[in-house]
Amino acid sequence: MSDLNALMDDLTRRMDGALESLRRDFAGLRSGRASPALLEPVRVEAYGGEVPLTQVGSIAVPEARMLTVQVWDRVLVGAVERAIRDAGLGLNPAADGQVVRVPIPQLTEERRHELARAAARYAEGAKIAARGVRRDGMDKAKAFEKKGDISQDDVKTWSDAIQKLTDQYVKKIDDMLSDKEREIKQV
Repeated sequence: MSDLNALMDDLTRRMDGALESLRRDFAGLRSGRASPALLEPVRVEAYGGEVPLTQVGSIAVPEARMLTVQVWDRVLVGAVERAIRDAGLGLNPAADGQVVRVPIPQLTEERRHELARAAARYAEGAKIAARGVRRDGMDKAKAFEKKGDISQDDVKTWSDAIQKLTDQYVKKIDDMLSDKEREIKQV
């Protein structure tokens, strides 16, 4: 039984990671106000690879509808500008020396629908991650059975517990999605 507890703890930790990742993704979906979290998912082509925007500059909110990125390396200003534009956030950055200004436009009805669809994509990705964790848990249960550590009845018990855990996390993801959609569609 301690094997089951250890397995469930591991699966819970990994599913919590999927939820945390979804929270960060949702923070990047704007709801009309400027927030540094909006640019956190942006990755910049720099130093021979892709790095998070926060590793090449600092993000500030000088006013309610404006973000600025103070790029530390002058050579990367164009790459930062391009990365923000290509991130699919509907933003049009403009470079001003080593500062990239990112005005936050008013959300149109069409843009709200786009953001809701993006939120649904993020939620689906989190569900896929949770199901992958479930699959790993089921595989481990079967491996224990194969080694002779547990019986077929135990595998059934473990499978039921793993499925119940997965269902709980899928429900949490659905709840987070409906909250985010409500926030996005608020005018």
